[in-house]
Amino acid sequence: MEAYAIHKGAMTSPRKARMTLDLVRGKDVATAEGILLNTNTKASRLILKVLKSAVANAVNNNGAKESDLVISECYINPGPIYKRIKFASRGNVDRRDKRTSHITIKVSDNKEEA
Repeated sequence: MEAYAIHKGAMTSPRKARMTLDLVRGKDVATAEGILLNTNTKASRLILKVLKSAVANAVNNNGAKESDLVISECYINPGPIYKRIKFASRGNVDRRDKRTSHITIKVSDNKEEA
């Protein structure tokens, strides 16, 4: 049985967030939560929220046991880029891209539906 959760438009760069997500890929839920709680990044706090949401979806909607759940699939895709300007020297203007992410986490208990 599989359940998932998505956070669209997370205000963190996908490249930075992928480094944190690589720490928990393929782990069981309890271990992943422990890793994310002890990782001091903004991405870890956002990923932890999505993970808890995916676990709640599996438990409430599909009747899965939380202790059996494993992160079966997780990825971060780039979201919309907010373009901002900053004034630079000699009358120039620099563009600052504020990158966003779409965080997706799927949890599974590796059991087939009856």
